[in-house]
Amino acid sequence: MLVPEVERWLDRLYIDAEGAGLRQEDRRKAVEVAAMLDEIGRAVRRISSRVPLVLVDAAAGKSYVGLLAAKLVLEPMGRAARVMTLEREAQRVEASERASGRLGSAVPVECRQAEVSHLGAWPPSPSIVVALHACGPAADAIIDASVTVGARLLLLVPCCTSEAVAFAARAEQLALSVGVPRHAPVRRRFLQAIVDAERTWRLEAAGYETEVVEMVGATVTPHNLLWRARLVGEPVRMAAAARALERLRAGSGQ
Repeated sequence: MLVPEVERWLDRLYIDAEGAGLRQEDRRKAVEVAAMLDEIGRAVRRISSRVPLVLVDAAAGKSYVGLLAAKLVLEPMGRAARVMTLEREAQRVEASERASGRLGSAVPVECRQAEVSHLGAWPPSPSIVVALHACGPAADAIIDASVTVGARLLLLVPCCTSEAVAFAARAEQLALSVGVPRHAPVRRRFLQAIVDAERTWRLEAAGYETEVVEMVGATVTPHNLLWRARLVGEPVRMAAAARALERLRAGSGQ
């Protein structure tokens, strides 16, 4: 997906109506959105066209990814599909609905106000779940919800890790136990690696073949890791991951 095309659509849907131009942060966002749309396009091509496709944009904010996936990925492919965006903040949902009205997509889009942890808001067995910059505990809630509803594929880019993240406290304990210095850059990277490892093993233990890759360069955003998790349900792989997850949670490398 070409970044200038994404920039044009962001301007048309969200900026132009306010009489302003794209800011530098909007242009960086366009790079990330374009990269995620490329990921979605590759994923869609691997999904049978015989079954209607359901894409969920979770912790969607103003639904940049969900709306542009409908218009720039699903519609050109001619796929029978629908998009649902989940966002807890009413103002962002309203902005998404206004943008959806300007989108003019043949692919239906529903902008739903809900916490991502509220399972009743999710469709059953969505084809693809995407989350770009899911902040703090939202990333874990999206992992848990995706597993519970049986999502076929999860494309997750977490954002900042705060004390509200469930495994952050355990990561701090591990840092103390192995003598990681308190110097902020060193400690922060260790804590992030432990939280990332727990998320990866949790997905693997739930039956998801998981890759972790850099979606964009670190100069675009420091939060640039993409979890690409595909449901395969392979028992041996799941059992090995469950053992690794247990060791990590117990703080043992044995």
